Amino acid sequence: MMKAAQEILTSTEKFHINLGLKRIKLILALLDNPQRKYKIIHVAGTNGKGSTSKIINDILVEQFKNKGKKIGLYTSPHLFSYNERIKINNEDISRYVFDRLINDINNLAVKNHIDLTEFELLTTVAFYYFFIKKVDYVVLETGLGGKYDATNVIDTSLADVITTIDFDHTERLGNTINKIAFEKAGIIKENSKVFISKDNLGYEVIKKVADSKNAKLIDLPKVEVKFENETNWAYVENEKIPFSLLGSHQAKNLALALAVVNNLDIKIDKEIVKNVLAKVSWKFRLDYNKQKKLLVDGAHNPSGMKTLIDFLKDNFSNQKKTIIFGCLKNKDYKTMLNMLFELINNQDKIYFFEFKHKDALNYDELDNKLKDRLIRLTSLEEINNIINTDLNLKIVCGSIYMLGEIFK
Repeated sequence: MMKAAQEILTSTEKFHINLGLKRIKLILALLDNPQRKYKIIHVAGTNGKGSTSKIINDILVEQFKNKGKKIGLYTSPHLFSYNERIKINNEDISRYVFDRLINDINNLAVKNHIDLTEFELLTTVAFYYFFIKKVDYVVLETGLGGKYDATNVIDTSLADVITTIDFDHTERLGNTINKIAFEKAGIIKENSKVFISKDNLGYEVIKKVADSKNAKLIDLPKVEVKFENETNWAYVENEKIPFSLLGSHQAKNLALALAVVNNLDIKIDKEIVKNVLAKVSWKFRLDYNKQKKLLVDGAHNPSGMKTLIDFLKDNFSNQKKTIIFGCLKNKDYKTMLNMLFELINNQDKIYFFEFKHKDALNYDELDNKLKDRLIRLTSLEEINNIINTDLNLKIVCGSIYMLGEIFK
């Protein structure tokens, strides 16, 4: 009998992190190394991986539309269901195929005494699915870190992309920017092309690793992103282009994506790029609904929170605000909450939501100084009422898992 993928992936023996490549190498070898059958663009970083990956993916999908080529996209985490993480030409793997592959590969691992984690099993399924569907290119996002991330089992890549580096997962990646950058730099392959912004906090570490592997650092185009009169624009080498992803921070992600697609072994149509930029979407990243006065953002670490707050200061400084926040307990929630406290005034409100993820931070775990400034929320009905009746600008931010629970 086939089990539901959700049941397998969230089981006690799988639902944990155990960095390393030994287990995934063993299972992929049993599957004849499917990850070697297509061309890969590898993306690591603290923030911006998803947006950068999606821009690259969408340009390639549109470039090869009706030309018989397939583009795979692997991202994490998911919002509503696991199969969102694995796409071909922007279409999610079907629930049935996903369940089937999770069962088959998990059974193969158990039979051969390979104890795969949740992320290793997902990554193996993605690699194998892309192989059996005969994709041509894969945009591959790391899960955590780089050097020992399950995706880093690949031997070669067309591009090694490193987005903004900042503090996150310090218990596993190190407590300094240089240590974190070194872990991210682990995705750099011998003689590869490396894409990173020169103002990235980890640039010097990345450059040193790239030089040691004879990898070439590629220059990025000059890009700015501006939200003007509630219309968003990208200025690419001074050319003004409509751009659907909000926030000045998206300039770095867009510059990386454009540099990647312009350095592939294919010619990219400039009009296709413009059309993609006008409509590309990455849900719950500065996701603004003007009619509902609702802004949703997956700011789950201090760097992401700073991006959100900078956007609010630049564009909504005079509006009254109602904020709903929640996060996982292993995140730097004190810093994030204090950043939100500095943003608001006496007319604004901050709610704290206890969502259902097993690692979600609970209200009772907060110290009294934080509790005194927060309004406790425990139900989706309360949130729904706030979203539909509160006349302020409503900002729902924090864990992607929380956003998935609220908006499912």
